[in-house]
Amino acid sequence: MTGTPDSRHEQSDRITISVDAMGGDAGPSVVVAGIAKSAKKNPNIGFILHGPEEELAPLVARRRVLRDRVEIRDCRGVVTMEDKPSQVMRKGKGTSMWSTLDSVRNGEAGGAVSCGNTGALMALSMLRLRKMPGINRPAIAILWPSRNPQGFNVMLDVGADVRADAGDLLQFALMGVSYTRNSMDIPIPRVGLLNVGTEEHKGRAELKEAYTLISEKADGASFEFVGFVEGSDIPGDIADVIVTDGFTGNVAIKTGEGTASLIRTALREAFEYSLLSRFAAILAYTSLKRLSKRIDPRRVNGGVFLGLNGTVVKSHGGADATSVSAAVKLAFRLAEQGFAQKLAARVASAGELTQDGAAGGDVDPSPSAQALSQANAPK
Repeated sequence: MTGTPDSRHEQSDRITISVDAMGGDAGPSVVVAGIAKSAKKNPNIGFILHGPEEELAPLVARRRVLRDRVEIRDCRGVVTMEDKPSQVMRKGKGTSMWSTLDSVRNGEAGGAVSCGNTGALMALSMLRLRKMPGINRPAIAILWPSRNPQGFNVMLDVGADVRADAGDLLQFALMGVSYTRNSMDIPIPRVGLLNVGTEEHKGRAELKEAYTLISEKADGASFEFVGFVEGSDIPGDIADVIVTDGFTGNVAIKTGEGTASLIRTALREAFEYSLLSRFAAILAYTSLKRLSKRIDPRRVNGGVFLGLNGTVVKSHGGADATSVSAAVKLAFRLAEQGFAQKLAARVASAGELTQDGAAGGDVDPSPSAQALSQANAPK
């Protein structure tokens, strides 16, 4: 655990991910277990782990797979879930979250992962990494399992900020298009604007204004605007990108996670009801396992902060080892693809966003949807 990440990277071509060990509800033991799961299956990943060294060192030492692959950065401060973002911005220096982001800022890591306070993480990310030129309001983009061929839809914003005016929603659409195009190899993504109905006369004033703005930019930015979509279309095949404000998006994702958990519990109870149902479960074991994996929210744990000069992945506060591993793997894949640099080149200003792909599309597309699906499978 000695030496710098840069020296290890040169020796082994590993991509280093900076991880906040202290942000999760379950404590650093779960975070260490999560990075160990990733390290076990990915020899090309290394870590900078941030938190109290006397607490982290024994946890890391017990994981043989992490030997010589983790550098611990001793940090005494911890950002709690109760801390206000404004307080963290003023007094957060010396915390594990601040140190995690600084490793990305200093070029020591290709991406950051934290299970901590979302508001504080976004505030510190904007303070330490800064917004890309032309971006008014960063957004958190998540992958939502869908019926589309790529297996996922991109939805943003899901909680970076509860407010969004028409101009913000336009920027979300353009960032979502660039993210989808680069990560799913979809040359002309379809964009839907989430509303209470598909009729053009429905919704708040800012949604109607955003409808007009997004429609006007569709041709120039090489995407298809499918208009208003409803909640039932989030996992559907009508659009590849779902645009909404952070309040609505956060409620939607939490509802989806709760519904998936309910379905899994109901299925388990149903197949445990009688001896005959238990026998049926044995016969259907393979199919049930596939279904369970399909609706497991841990597989797509991790929201990407778009609009910043660096890759930051926010994991759920209540994440377990599988969830942490999925978030780490997403950060690794994005770093491997050089996604932050690609996105920065395309979103340096709102004008450049509009031209994204207009002259023949992206010249350096990232791996296909299959690769993205693999990026979010548990490690």
